[in-house]
Amino acid sequence: MTIPLRAFLVSGLTITSLLGSASSFGQDAAKANTDIAARLATLPRPWDQRIHRLTEEEFETSLTYWAETYPKLVTHEIIGHTLGGRPLHQLIITDSEIDDADKQHCLITSLHGGPERTGTTTSMHAIEWLLSDDPEAVDTRRRQVLVFIPIINPEAFFDNDRFLNRDGIDPYTGGGPDHWDLENLVHRSEDKAPEVKAFLEQVDRFRPEVHVDLHGTGLQEYRPDQLGDRTRYQGQTMFEITGSAYSNYALRPWDWRVTEAMINAGMEAGFPSDRYEADAQRAFWGPVLQPAAPLTWRGRPNFYTAQMAYARYHTMIAALEVGWEASGLARLKGLLRLGNANWSTENRPGYPVDRVRSFTGHFVTSVGTQAAERRDSRVELWRRQPKFTQAILYPQTEGRDTYFVALGKEAAVFFDGEPTQMIQRLRDRPEIDADSLEKFFAFGPEVQVAVDRAPKLDTESAPIEHGIGFRLRIPYQKPELVDVRLNGHALSPSPTDGYESFPGNGYTQLQINVPPEKAKSLKLFLVTCAYRPDVVREYGWEPPAAVKARLKK
Repeated sequence: MTIPLRAFLVSGLTITSLLGSASSFGQDAAKANTDIAARLATLPRPWDQRIHRLTEEEFETSLTYWAETYPKLVTHEIIGHTLGGRPLHQLIITDSEIDDADKQHCLITSLHGGPERTGTTTSMHAIEWLLSDDPEAVDTRRRQVLVFIPIINPEAFFDNDRFLNRDGIDPYTGGGPDHWDLENLVHRSEDKAPEVKAFLEQVDRFRPEVHVDLHGTGLQEYRPDQLGDRTRYQGQTMFEITGSAYSNYALRPWDWRVTEAMINAGMEAGFPSDRYEADAQRAFWGPVLQPAAPLTWRGRPNFYTAQMAYARYHTMIAALEVGWEASGLARLKGLLRLGNANWSTENRPGYPVDRVRSFTGHFVTSVGTQAAERRDSRVELWRRQPKFTQAILYPQTEGRDTYFVALGKEAAVFFDGEPTQMIQRLRDRPEIDADSLEKFFAFGPEVQVAVDRAPKLDTESAPIEHGIGFRLRIPYQKPELVDVRLNGHALSPSPTDGYESFPGNGYTQLQINVPPEKAKSLKLFLVTCAYRPDVVREYGWEPPAAVKARLKK
């Protein structure tokens, strides 16, 4: 509410009487300015304390000590050398008394582990925790193989607090787009970046389900002549970010629920996280939006070294900015818990990485009863999926679902937008029961086959070696599965050769498993499902009775 000046005058009040004289106001301001020094003097001065700066000898001796002290849990390896001849160290942690066949693989790195020191030191805290008797650490060792590369650029970490290696390449970015051949998924400058080469060799070796890269407080913001003693003072921090990077929003988990699991674990430990574009309330940028670029999120899509694990193996990737190691460890634990438990849409423990191609809510998936089998299947299907043509009967209909997948150029020609034409084309295929398919097609009201052509059909597709799976999602929680078929042949419930059904995210998840011996002989996979919903749902709207009466007049 605004009060007019004359109201003060009528009441006998004046501006001076309310605020005091100009001189007293100035005195108050001067006193406040004087008081700031006294107020600041009451605050802690963490920068007066010194951080222990990890030496190269301490780092290497710690890794050796852990390997000697916990021989059943720890393997210490040298995975390469820098251009200056320094060794690149790796530590593998798992319970060797448990067979690795059903373990998840988690790769933990600090690719900016030069000046961003808290990424590396968080790794060291995480190693200590994983080797402890904490029941969660014990469980994680039993269920996962954890691969640590705490320092990928030792010259940067121990000598100069800069990002680049001796040949001017930052291992985190790989040197930028000119150093990457994304068509063939290789690094063009491995001779100049042995750090990148060593990292990629471990990615190829472990084909991890998840890769998390730990970043932290940055001494790179100081010029070399400014560094001085600043490399050792307490108190430097940063806005902690979970999941992605400001400079590259393509580097993130594909599932926001994974990011939230890490954020929530951090908040439970007392640490908040920045959610980048969500907190800024900005939409993503894209080339078409360039004229409106100031309105979009400041991040841009890019390609960094960590993304090679995704590109080659469908590994889930994430980055953490760490201001405090306790926060970094808490959020890392939040991620590791996901690998120990069943994801919300799955009936087996592990990270959510098994869906390799999708079309309107239908998915090609890896198969296998153990993690190693699913890993082999996932990697093969991920590399082959650009040659998969997909289709469904359309529009979709309650009580029925379909998912058709063709491997390669020759199989794709059997798909046709006209259902009757498609059946005719399939009649000469010996592995297809075309009559059963025709009856399924004819029973429903669908008028077409919606086809998603493969992006790469220049060459024929080789047989699938490690099995293939298909995921349908029925939008009812307890439907009766009346008829489930592959290529017109009835399937039975089976975790290896048939179907599984289980609840997840409000759906009934229907998983079709085709084992390796069967998958090798097939190029067409035509899944049909008839089900009876457990509840009756209807839609439509009629106008109010008064409106109907008015329209009759």
